[in-house]
Amino acid sequence: MEKHLHIICHDVPFPPDYGGVFDLFYKIKTLHEMGVLIHLHCFEYGRGKPPELETYCQEIRYYARKEGHKGFSHRLPYIVCSRSNGDLLDNLLKDDYPILMEGVHCSFLLNDDRFAGRKLLLRVYNVEHLYYRQLFRASISPLKKAYYLHESWNLKKYEKQIANKATLIAFTGKDVDFFRDQFGAREIHLLHAFLPFQQVNIEEGTGCYCLYHGNLSVEENERAATWLLKEVFRQLDLPLVIAGKNPSHRLARIIEKHPHACLIANPSEEEIRDVVRKAQVHTLPSFNNTGIKLKLLHALFNGRHCVVNEAAVCGTGLESVCHVCTDASSFRQAISEMYNRPLTREETTSRKQLLSDLFNNEKNARQLIQWIW
Repeated sequence: MEKHLHIICHDVPFPPDYGGVFDLFYKIKTLHEMGVLIHLHCFEYGRGKPPELETYCQEIRYYARKEGHKGFSHRLPYIVCSRSNGDLLDNLLKDDYPILMEGVHCSFLLNDDRFAGRKLLLRVYNVEHLYYRQLFRASISPLKKAYYLHESWNLKKYEKQIANKATLIAFTGKDVDFFRDQFGAREIHLLHAFLPFQQVNIEEGTGCYCLYHGNLSVEENERAATWLLKEVFRQLDLPLVIAGKNPSHRLARIIEKHPHACLIANPSEEEIRDVVRKAQVHTLPSFNNTGIKLKLLHALFNGRHCVVNEAAVCGTGLESVCHVCTDASSFRQAISEMYNRPLTREETTSRKQLLSDLFNNEKNARQLIQWIW
């Protein structure tokens, strides 16, 4: 029997060039390879309509996102209301195939009684209201702080409201526990991220710099990079490379003031792979303890030592293959110790065993198929 599946994406999942679409694209690709006929629905607001997606999908439909004031509602979070679309609902109602909503962002249909009898699955990237509360704390803009706080309030009410309207699928055990304990979710599963890398591939020897990489247009990532510069590397005579998309002028100015730091702005996929593989120490603090950090997985599969704080690995199961620090002083100590020490064979073996078990795309696709059908 043919297996048809609707997948709703909050953004166009190609190219897979930032953390929010890694899981989307490689899930679509793996499900296609396992015979699932995918009906893809994307909200397009700047990434175009790439023909590459047609290789993996039975059909693809694109929808405009309501941006600015048109996407605001007193009742719904902005990330949900801005993706409410009547044409999308009408297209989904043309058949009775299961529906996978990628993120709370795409869950508007859960407010519509016409979908009450459908098989509905919701991929929760993290606990969104906590994520927005932490964005509120990280932001220095009064206007953005007001938006993040309002969105956090709306999301908390909304996440509780929809917790039992679909089968939930979380990235981390911590998020599974939160939805069960705080929102009373009765049907929620753990499914690790789908990734572009499936084998640990670490260059032998030692690298020649420390690295922080990520989407630098995200305030939390800019805050992490700034913290490293001011609190950690100011007292270390070691080179630090900061690489990522769309760094602000403010961050670029801060980097310029540090003689041992340099910025790689908007690297290509090939460039970021090369930068990751050549680094000796990946310094990846986080000020957000929800979800899973794709940049950390990239470093663990392809890089050497990973020095993180507790928020970066909490609830992920990755604690045993990272050097977990508690403050700037312990970051400096760990970085200094790791900078000239090659990764041991035992460390590499531990990574291979853990990562191959948790992040096996084919294994995780089979599990998802079992839950749906």
